[in-house]
Amino acid sequence: MEKSTLFSHIGRPKIDTGVSVNPPIIRASTLLFDKADDLYEGGHRIYGRHGSQVHDSLKEAFCALEGGMGCTLTPSGLSANTLSVLANVKAGDHILVSDSSYGPIRHFCDSHLSNFGVETEYYSPRIGREIKGLIRENTSCILLESPGSLSMEIQDLPAIVKIAKEKKITTIVDNTWSAGLVYNPLSLGADIVVHAATKYYSGHSDILYGAIISRAQRHADKVNATNIALGNSTSADDAYTILRGFRTVIARFERQEKTALALAKWLGRHEKVSQVLHPALDSHPDHALWERDFSGSACLFSIVLKPCSKQQVLDLLDRLEYFAKGFSFGGYESLIIHCDPQLTRSHAEDFAGPLVRIACGLEDITDLKLDLEQSLAELSLDG
Repeated sequence: MEKSTLFSHIGRPKIDTGVSVNPPIIRASTLLFDKADDLYEGGHRIYGRHGSQVHDSLKEAFCALEGGMGCTLTPSGLSANTLSVLANVKAGDHILVSDSSYGPIRHFCDSHLSNFGVETEYYSPRIGREIKGLIRENTSCILLESPGSLSMEIQDLPAIVKIAKEKKITTIVDNTWSAGLVYNPLSLGADIVVHAATKYYSGHSDILYGAIISRAQRHADKVNATNIALGNSTSADDAYTILRGFRTVIARFERQEKTALALAKWLGRHEKVSQVLHPALDSHPDHALWERDFSGSACLFSIVLKPCSKQQVLDLLDRLEYFAKGFSFGGYESLIIHCDPQLTRSHAEDFAGPLVRIACGLEDITDLKLDLEQSLAELSLDG
């Protein structure tokens, strides 16, 4: 069954007379039982924190998306990332994290994890099989993000996974960029996949949500046990809305993917753009890896402007009408950010000019081009 068909039908109630199309929203903290012993021995869901029918349906959808054995739902994409790490580390461990990872993950590792005696080492995202030289006796997990959410590096996941398996190290991949539609890390051997469902599966920039999908039941059980211990939960209303996002995500994703690729090709010819970082372009340094492991691209890419000042970049962004300044991506609206203020790297990444990230929404590409063109026309370059 194709995913477009699957997502239209998965997690829905069995058709009967007068049955609603979608599972119902049940708002509850206390759940009541007729028999006292059922609170302890009945094998039932005993408290609202453990979810409801709509949560079960959403977990089923995420497992179908990634081909996983189990799913844990979290209140945000960041919490999905941090929980997946916490489930796989202990005091005294060493972990490897891609240098291109999502900024708040770096903050979590450098502040929270270090307080509990877990050492984080950042590796170059293009390290591939050479990651073997960084592995220690106490390395417990490797956290990847491919492509990097700002600088768009593609990692050689099969090479990294092969070495990790030899050393019994858990691999965790943030797969938010692809929405799980054009890249499947679990099929390439990764143990855990993380999604910020805030992005594509919300689709409207109005919900924070996360999901962790595990390839094997043992990893799913570890993540779920950690989630229960930490007391995390998500509302039925939010789970319902994210599940609703599954119904239309492919149509939205394909439209945004097409717009982003066309815009990237156009910007690649612009006189004030030094480089376009879009893995589907032949000019991308990791295009061969993308072509091998991915079946498509996404709404998000970056550009490197020709040398100009920080103020000139800010003025460029402020002149735009349809591209709003804001973090995130995958919503219906186009966004743009100046990346340089948050480029924290252990391994230097040399760009010829300022780095700007573009997230394409559902606007017409003609309007988006005109918006960028009028602002780029006023950009004064250094020298």
